Amino acid sequence: MWSVIRSTLFLLPPETAHQLTFWGGKLLDWMGIWTKQPPEVAPIELWDIRFPHPIGLAAGLDKNAELLRLWAHIGFAFVEIGTVTPRPQPGNPRPRLFRLPKEKALLNRMGFNNDGAIAIARRLEKRPPHLIIGINIGKNRDTALTEAPQDYANAFQILRDLGDFFVINVSSPNTPGLRQLQSREALLPLIEAIQRHNTSQKPLLLKLSPDLSEEEIAAIGTTAQETGIAGFVAGNTTTQIQYPALGPGGISGLPLRPLRQRLISLLRPFGLPIIGVGGIFSPEDMHQAMHAGAQLIEVYTGFIYEGPPLLMRLLRSLRTP
Repeated sequence: MWSVIRSTLFLLPPETAHQLTFWGGKLLDWMGIWTKQPPEVAPIELWDIRFPHPIGLAAGLDKNAELLRLWAHIGFAFVEIGTVTPRPQPGNPRPRLFRLPKEKALLNRMGFNNDGAIAIARRLEKRPPHLIIGINIGKNRDTALTEAPQDYANAFQILRDLGDFFVINVSSPNTPGLRQLQSREALLPLIEAIQRHNTSQKPLLLKLSPDLSEEEIAAIGTTAQETGIAGFVAGNTTTQIQYPALGPGGISGLPLRPLRQRLISLLRPFGLPIIGVGGIFSPEDMHQAMHAGAQLIEVYTGFIYEGPPLLMRLLRSLRTP
């Protein structure tokens, strides 16, 4: 069934297929179809949150928290929404999302297109109670890097009581200059600005680029320990792999496998929980990421290509002794 659905959707431009899928998902949501809860398979507790199993949906697919009941119904233990910016923004001009079927990869230069923190907060007020929600936050494109801490703090303040954990996205290659915020000098005031409003001690995670050097990762790890960061998302898309005919953007999917493994391995010595993401297409990929040091796993591009059957295979492998 999924192969037929995928073949049909892949006849359409990627964003058109995405919009059509979400339109259908929201129609079925309105009809009350999505009622199941995530299964208890291999429970894990992190940050005083009990995850029924370690598999979640990565940020970028449901940026605006529109289909939360669907993701729970399919079986995801948690969903990372976003990236959410304080103010709504349209993102970069289209076309900005491209499939690379032979490589089982995607190239995107979306540019944090989202409805803004206030609109998404209203949606999250009706979130399903049995689904764990992570909220990925970023800065608006027209906000100067020097003003970035206030943008992140503003988004966090609006959404603080509506998420179970928060992900500070300083690693997207599609917002000019954003990756400069991964330096220790930039991270210190940014994290401090958010923590100042974190009176309820929500877990704050850093989402990092797989393109960082060992020295940069070491400096970030130390900074994270010093500032009360609760963990890492390893990692974002890469610009090490390029397809000039498609223009600039970040690559996700199978090509990220070795970069994901490297990033997880380099972050592991800092002793903070890690969410492994990038190139998860099989139970073997999942277990390799966990063996390297990840406690939780997120899928995105693998889900685009493999659909719900991928999640079923991953859950089945967790059930097998």
